[in-house]
Amino acid sequence: MNALHQYLFDTYRADRLGEPLPPAPGTHDLAVLRSVRDRRRFERVLAGRPARGALLTALRRRLRPRSC
Repeated sequence: MNALHQYLFDTYRADRLGEPLPPAPGTHDLAVLRSVRDRRRFERVLAGRPARGALLTALRRRLRPRSC
């Protein structure tokens, strides 16, 4: 059973019981991703690191040619 099947079952059950319908799958995905991003930025600030640019800094460090 995938998420769509579960959603259809939940919708049917909610309709029969007179409860509010559940949100469709994927409705809140962007909000969850934004909250994860904001939490990680907040934790970086608390640790004394820059809140932005961590990904680019890590990529530059990994891709920088090593000098012999």
